[in-house]
Amino acid sequence: MTRRRMPLLRAISVAIATLAAAGSAAAEEATLLLVTTTSVRDSGLLDALLPVFRQRSGVRVQVIAVGSGAALRMGSDGNADALLTHAPDGEEALVASGAVVARVPFMDNHFVIAGPAADPARVGEASSPADALRRIASAAAPFVSRGDDSGTHRREVALFEEAGLDPNGRWEGFARTGSGMGLTLQVAGERRAYVLSDVGTFLAFRERVDLVELSRPTPSLRNVYSILRVDPKRLKPAAAAAAERFEAFLLHPDTQRRIRDFGRERYGRALFRPLHLEDEVAPP
Repeated sequence: MTRRRMPLLRAISVAIATLAAAGSAAAEEATLLLVTTTSVRDSGLLDALLPVFRQRSGVRVQVIAVGSGAALRMGSDGNADALLTHAPDGEEALVASGAVVARVPFMDNHFVIAGPAADPARVGEASSPADALRRIASAAAPFVSRGDDSGTHRREVALFEEAGLDPNGRWEGFARTGSGMGLTLQVAGERRAYVLSDVGTFLAFRERVDLVELSRPTPSLRNVYSILRVDPKRLKPAAAAAAERFEAFLLHPDTQRRIRDFGRERYGRALFRPLHLEDEVAPP
């Protein structure tokens, strides 16, 4: 090899290394770690939205689905770029701690108390969700709880306390799965048990579990979903920018319309309601 060719080869090697480094940086810039509640995953909404976000932004979203309690802890520990949860009290506490920059509600639906069509505890006749739980406990009817500190489980605990009952259950038919909404619904279906679920996941699993919706929407069953961005100072600049873009995407009118329409064709009704469309008014 002549000396004349050596500088050229070195230049080519430097160029290849530079391009590889640039490619690696680009790959890093295009990734968002989203920790989300299982109900949003199990309902199928993320499968409908994330490909659109990827196409428009070039950002690849890595999803970790856990209960809201676990998601909030991961955000507090800095093990996420953004959170999508439905546990308002825990979210506000995380904002107050400075771990996330804001809590931005972007959609809601409601929780439902579901159970077998025979309804042995006569939950369908209850005057309120608290009354429904008292009827279930009084009849010692089968009840399946997530028991996982998720947003759904936290609401269940609050409803049990409102009913004057022990949230941990004290009858033979009370069971806990320690798992997500989809699996919990399947266990409830197998046991012909009552269960508290977000309506989105319930509708997505209704045919598989053969349970029916026995409660009616009330203020105490309202279920608000929020996006929380982890403090940018704790993230790499690319991740912080990706989280900001994802928040903007969820609030964009086109995405809000997609949320409004999601589920209508398959289930005959929407699974979620957007909170940032002029023709959609939030309840008081």
